[in-house]
Amino acid sequence: MEAESFKKFNRLGYLFVVLAATCWASGASASKFLFNSGVTPFQLVQLRITTATAILFVWMLCGRRSLLRIAAGDALYFLLLGTLGMAAINITYLYAISKLNVAAALILEYLAPVLIALYTVVFQRERLSGWTAAAIAAALAGCYLVVGAYNLDLLQLNLAGILSGLGAAGAFAWWSVHGEYGMRRYNPWTVLFYALLVAAVEWNLLHPPLEAFMHAYAPATWGWIVFVALVGAILPFGLYYEGISRIRATRASITSTLEPIVAGVLSFVFLGEVMAPLQILGGVLVIASIVLLQVKQEHDAKAPAILRAQLGQPQ
Repeated sequence: MEAESFKKFNRLGYLFVVLAATCWASGASASKFLFNSGVTPFQLVQLRITTATAILFVWMLCGRRSLLRIAAGDALYFLLLGTLGMAAINITYLYAISKLNVAAALILEYLAPVLIALYTVVFQRERLSGWTAAAIAAALAGCYLVVGAYNLDLLQLNLAGILSGLGAAGAFAWWSVHGEYGMRRYNPWTVLFYALLVAAVEWNLLHPPLEAFMHAYAPATWGWIVFVALVGAILPFGLYYEGISRIRATRASITSTLEPIVAGVLSFVFLGEVMAPLQILGGVLVIASIVLLQVKQEHDAKAPAILRAQLGQPQ
C-alpha cells in the first residue's frame, strides 16, 4: 500500500471509531431521555435488545444469510456469551444511566480494562508492573471522585446506580475476555446477533414477553426507542470493527474513550446534566488509566516480535 493510501486508510479507521463512540454516547443520552419520559430500565432493555435483534436478523436474512450459520457445538458458548455478556451488560448499563449522570455511568463501565488487569494480577499471578499499578491506582481514585464518594449523602443516594455501573464494568470485562473466542471463529456480526438473540429471549422471559411494546408511546418516543436500538447498539458495532480493521485494536480502544466525553457534552446540552469539578477530574483519571493500560498492552505485545527480530528469528 502506498504511503498516501496508507495514511488515508488510517484516517478512515480513526474516523470510524470516533463515529462509533459518538453513536454509543448519543444512544446513552437518548436512553436517559426515555427514562426521564417514564420508560423504566427494564422496559428499555426489552425494547432495545428485542428491536436490535429483529433489525439485525432481517438485514442478515435479506443480504448475508451465511452469517447466520454457527456450529452446533458452539451453542453453549453463545448461550453464556448472551447471558453473562449481552444480557448482563444491557441491564446494568441502562440501570446505571437511569440513576447517575450519563457520563458518570459510562466512565464506570469503562473500568472494564482495569478489572481485567486486576484479574490477571490476582488470579493469574501476572507480575504487577509500575505502569499497571499506576493505572489501577489512578482508576480507583478516579472512580472515587466520579461517583461523588467524597460526599456521603451523594454516595448513599446514588449507591444503586454506582453498584450497577460497576456491574456493567464487570460484565463488559467478561465479554471482552470471552468474546475473543467467537471473534476468532466467526464474523463479528454473527457474534453480535447470537449474543443479542440469547439476551432478547431471556429478557422476554424475565420481563413479561413483549410487555414493554404494549404501552401507548408517543410517535416521538417510538422514534427514540428505534434510535437507541439502531444507533446506540447496531451501527456503532459495525463502525468500531471497520475501524479496528484499519488501525490496531489498542488504538481503537484508546480512541473510543471519547464516548463518555461526548456523552457528557450531549447530556449537558440536551438534558441539563452537570458534573462537579471533582467528578470531571475523576473522569480524567479513569480515562488516563485506560489509555495507560492500553499503551502498556501494545508495548508488551510488540516486545516478543522485536526480540525475535533482534535474534534473527522468523516472525
